[in-house]
Amino acid sequence: MPTFSRLLGTSLLIGSCHLWGAGLSLPAALELLENQNLEIKSADLDVKSAHADANIAQGYNYGSLDFSQSAIRSNDAGNVFGFKLSSREATFGDFGFSEFDPSLMGSSAGQQQLLATQPKDLNYPGYQNYFQSKLTYMLPLYTGGKLSAYGDISEKMEKIKKLDAAQVKTEKIYETRKSYYDMALLQNSIDQMNIILKNISTLERTTQMMIQEGYAKKVDLLEVEAKKSNVERAITEMEANKKLLYHYLSFLLNEPVTEIELPRNDYPASTLSESEVLENNTDLKKAKEGLDIRDRMVDVAYAPFLPQVGAFAEASSADNTFLGDFNDHKAYTIGAKLSWNLFNGGVDKNGVEKARVEKLKTATQVELAKKGIALQYDKIQTEIESLNAQVKSLTKELELANQIYMNYEGRYHEHLASMSDVIIKQSSQIEKILNLQAVKNKRNERIFALEKLSNGVK
Repeated sequence: MPTFSRLLGTSLLIGSCHLWGAGLSLPAALELLENQNLEIKSADLDVKSAHADANIAQGYNYGSLDFSQSAIRSNDAGNVFGFKLSSREATFGDFGFSEFDPSLMGSSAGQQQLLATQPKDLNYPGYQNYFQSKLTYMLPLYTGGKLSAYGDISEKMEKIKKLDAAQVKTEKIYETRKSYYDMALLQNSIDQMNIILKNISTLERTTQMMIQEGYAKKVDLLEVEAKKSNVERAITEMEANKKLLYHYLSFLLNEPVTEIELPRNDYPASTLSESEVLENNTDLKKAKEGLDIRDRMVDVAYAPFLPQVGAFAEASSADNTFLGDFNDHKAYTIGAKLSWNLFNGGVDKNGVEKARVEKLKTATQVELAKKGIALQYDKIQTEIESLNAQVKSLTKELELANQIYMNYEGRYHEHLASMSDVIIKQSSQIEKILNLQAVKNKRNERIFALEKLSNGVK
């Protein structure tokens, strides 16, 4: 959870950007992203939920303490007699002794009468009220290691959720940084296209003057105007892409963004090694945690082979009135119980075998994931090297295209080249600009993909 000073700093940062109209810098955007992005907040809530699950699993080790209060009224013979015994209020009269003549108790006839008579007070009692207050504590002393295993598993699940949250944050950082560098590349291309548009406008005015003097044809002017229209359309499309990028940044930051501070360099570099990527990759970390979970699941599967031991303690008081004679009618019970399943048709044995197979399978998947990440690293590095070469080549081609265009524009003024030749060379110039932008954009995307592969480590 962000501290108050951090939130205050973020608020001041947002306020200053709105007050002075300054562009939002990339570091400021990343801070806003961490505090305000809805997907990051949702992932953080998943972590809190997993932490609660871990606390729940740990809580079972401390047993349970329950309080119950009973309020019963019954004339059932068994209930009434039990109520009186529980309340310590039973008398000999409850057994029907009040129905016999004491003078006959010593005679043979009296004993036969005693045995043959059904005691009415015992079989047909009146209604009896029963109020019982009971406090019960139950504690698992030994569960074959099952509870501790589940506790460890829940902690591992919490770690996996934290890694998931880190992965979501890395993904959003990747998208934000890429948007900033995309904007820088786009603005660079717009600037170059505006220079071309300015050159075309100059060429347009020159052609108009040359037509008036009879040195150019109207078709030359039409060619220039058509090319100017194409360039203006390309600039309009680029400006629309800028608006889309601003909309996307506003979505990521959960805050309206209308102006940003462009990175000074639209060509980021990365020096990540394969070992750094393998060490920091989130999927590999999650896979290792999953392997630890499988290891503990083997312990859970083995637990049924071991005895289960529990203890309990109970304190209660009962009376025919609520809380009546509470201290006089107190009762206590303590005890322990051991249970041990000796045979269940081999179910437990097969359960352990399955858990061990699943552990071996997960270990294989971890090794496969490691090799897969290494393969991705090699693939991305190869792509970056190829794209670097393409950028270098296209940069030189653009320089050459610029020089050729300037040369042909000068030759046109000297009537040594046609307007069609000039337009063709200018089209080549524009093509090189757009190709260079596309290759740089793809190259930057691969750089950021490499950083994302290492969980955002640069």
